[in-house]
Amino acid sequence: MGSVLVLFSAAFVAVPAGQPAAERLDYAGIAQIRDEGLNRSQAMETLFWLTDRYGPRLTGSPAMDEAGAWTMKKMTEWGLANVHREDWDFGRSWSLERFSAHLVAPQIQPLIGFPKTWSPGTGGPVTADVVRATIAADEDFAKYKGQLKGKIVLAQPSRAVRMLEGPFIVRMDGDLAKEAETTPIPAQRGRGSSTGSGPGRAGALADEPADQPGGGRGAAQQFQAKLQQFYKDEGVVAVLDRGSDADTANMGSNLSVYQQHPDGGTLFPGTVNRTTTAAVPQVTLAVEHYNRIVRLLEHDVPVKVELDVRVRFHENTKGFNLVGEIPGTDPGGEVVMLGAHFDSHPFATGATDNATGSTAMLEALRIIRTLGLKPRRTIRVALWGGEEQGLLGSRAYVTAHFADVQFMQLKPEHAKLAAYFNLDNGTGRIRGIWMQSNLGVRPIFEQWIAPLKDLGVTILGPRSVSQTDHVSFDNVGLPGFQFVQDRLEYNARSHHSNMDTYDRVQRDDLVQQATIAAVFAYNAAMRDEKLPRKALPAPQRGGRGSAAN
Repeated sequence: MGSVLVLFSAAFVAVPAGQPAAERLDYAGIAQIRDEGLNRSQAMETLFWLTDRYGPRLTGSPAMDEAGAWTMKKMTEWGLANVHREDWDFGRSWSLERFSAHLVAPQIQPLIGFPKTWSPGTGGPVTADVVRATIAADEDFAKYKGQLKGKIVLAQPSRAVRMLEGPFIVRMDGDLAKEAETTPIPAQRGRGSSTGSGPGRAGALADEPADQPGGGRGAAQQFQAKLQQFYKDEGVVAVLDRGSDADTANMGSNLSVYQQHPDGGTLFPGTVNRTTTAAVPQVTLAVEHYNRIVRLLEHDVPVKVELDVRVRFHENTKGFNLVGEIPGTDPGGEVVMLGAHFDSHPFATGATDNATGSTAMLEALRIIRTLGLKPRRTIRVALWGGEEQGLLGSRAYVTAHFADVQFMQLKPEHAKLAAYFNLDNGTGRIRGIWMQSNLGVRPIFEQWIAPLKDLGVTILGPRSVSQTDHVSFDNVGLPGFQFVQDRLEYNARSHHSNMDTYDRVQRDDLVQQATIAAVFAYNAAMRDEKLPRKALPAPQRGGRGSAAN
């Protein structure tokens, strides 16, 4: 795409015939948005500051606060109104101050690794013998009683490392595009997940994998707590693992190898429970380095590892959402919102998850503001904290401004929201939109995407998708939508990994994202009516819901 001038006017595309009602699109405004967005983008500059300079952005950490301050300053420089930060209670946060890992016997080798988020530190460099200890059930504890004092423990067996074969670069073309548009809406089994748990998924391409809120649930969580206490009581120095196996259980029929780890130094460290203190330091190593240690021990070759894990815990921290807007000209006070999560995991700089989404939504408002367009409705951007711990920021905002899902008692702002659009699936270009089982929007979106098909926007997916912040809006009966994106290498390489860096972002795709988001926001802000709504969900518990608006 580069700097090639791309313009659009009403002469090139007619509104499709046979629509129930013609959308009165401002084609001149759309043409201006395309010109500014595609040819004078500032997206990569914004991305640099959010990633290389201020990433990673773990909620509650000092880096998150610094990134938020920079972003508010930038929104103010662009002339956005009502720029502010809305705080909510987060609790304990964490930051990494220093990390190194070395194999020191039988030979020296630097090890690729990263501490799990909320892992305790080692208190400085420590060197210890490495042993294997597979503790998967209660009966395994006795086997290792008295055997682990002063040791570094390998918590998993080795894992096969396959060649890089299969569709690691996933684009929404061909069969995948057809699947997205034709897969029927499943029978409702309750509201979409708002905590990032697996069962709420509606298809592999529809949402990002689960963002676990803190170390598992139920019996598994209890067992992990017991295991951690055992490690502490036994005097274990640290625990090493090589990350989780590939998550293929929820991949679509065309994606049997979609999320097999490509390895090659890419690792997916994960987290420990942030609400309790982990008993001993926990570190994820690259599988190739981890496997070498396993093989050495299998051949009775003694292994020593040196670790230096220095961390800082931050107690009673605040999470926050960042808000800025372009005021509308109509007096009714209605609002269109664009959003993306601002926080990230600490393993890299949080580029594709989700500085790209935050950058695109910021850039969308910059485009509209720079052009001096006068939207009828206010266009508001909101960047969420705490998404990685269970959509905490967007849930707090929805509860404060619209309704509490527990009681579904609607606040006055609930009637004023025309639409919410979310972006959170990596660096790939927007290919359409998931309609969230709201089929009333189909004839509207069909007309909206007609002027954008030359940019690759063709898909209207009917089904509901979960796992990211639009769910917080959908859960209280508001029209919230997630864009369909090319997934590229998102799950194979950069999602929640140490490779989630600026270099994995595709510049032209990010520029397209911002342009499409700006067009959708502008169309929603200019139409006579708000977007259609689904029926108001029942309260999750207690109370009596108000009538839908």
